[in-house]
Amino acid sequence: MAFFGDDVRYNLLKFLATNPGASQRDIARHLGISVGKVNYCIHALIDRGWLKVQNFKNSRQKSAYLYLLTPSGMDQKVSLAIRFLQRKLHEYDHLAHEIEALREEVGSATETDAATSTDFVAS
Repeated sequence: MAFFGDDVRYNLLKFLATNPGASQRDIARHLGISVGKVNYCIHALIDRGWLKVQNFKNSRQKSAYLYLLTPSGMDQKVSLAIRFLQRKLHEYDHLAHEIEALREEVGSATETDAATSTDFVAS
């Protein structure tokens, strides 16, 4: 399952938890990946025992699939959500420090520009 990372795995499990009757085309569109990759990921999740599939008839009387998270799939979704949150918090902290450094840089550049403008006007 190295072909897809934690982000895809988490977003796929999250989407299927709330949209179990979604088609693979809908899943692909929502996740921004190819239908082939969705198919590969779904089979990998089934092989891991995190997802099971049931056939059903949809409103157009066509055969469709219902993707259901297993108890271990739900546990995995929670575990991935925790890692996802930790990574996003780390990214947020990094961005906050970067923003503060840029503000200081802009502030000192503005002060330097203001001092230079004042010196030029005073001359």
